[in-house]
Amino acid sequence: MDPRFAHIRDWIFDLDNCLYPASTGLFALIDERMGAYIQRLLGCDPVEARRVQKSHFHTHGTTLAGLMQEHGVDPRDFLDDVHAIPLDRVSRDERLADALSRLPGRKFVFTNGDAPYARRVLEAIGVHAEFDELHDIHASELKPKPDPHGYRLLCDRFGIDPAHALLADDMVQNLAPAKALGMTTVWVDNGSERGDHGYDHSIVDDRVTNIGEWLETILGDGE
Repeated sequence: MDPRFAHIRDWIFDLDNCLYPASTGLFALIDERMGAYIQRLLGCDPVEARRVQKSHFHTHGTTLAGLMQEHGVDPRDFLDDVHAIPLDRVSRDERLADALSRLPGRKFVFTNGDAPYARRVLEAIGVHAEFDELHDIHASELKPKPDPHGYRLLCDRFGIDPAHALLADDMVQNLAPAKALGMTTVWVDNGSERGDHGYDHSIVDDRVTNIGEWLETILGDGE
């Protein structure tokens, strides 16, 4: 094990555009469904729906957070709708599965999505069996990353000591609350929209482009 990470007992990973490449384009399908949802909700055209969607994303951190706050949207209805996408774009990742299986300590998924969708994606990647627990948007009491509330709930729920925990996420802004708690942070810099927003070298301990490749590197050859 790379000595920089030898103290880590709990490994926490974001899901979308983190455990699979952003180039997969999976989130683009969700993006399309979000736009269609907003069109139906507001009775507007695609251009206005796109403006509303991105305004909420940039202002509130997620489109859902903005829709809940400003339009009273039922989060379960929204999440069920936008996550009803095919997963044929997602490929199995044997390298990632092998690296995760060799990783000492507990492994968690911490996502702004919901659990049913997250489980489908983890199964498509072929890594669902490697994770101990899943902390979704409902477990965060509908307060998405980077709201610190969800991070505290995650730690309390599973008895995580931030001094011995690591968070890997494709959004720099989502690393800031983890760093404030004392976690080690890894930025998965793979081209996600606004991935570098709020970048500050003091909150990014390591910068990688692929989780599987990075894990192989820090684990060594296993000998």
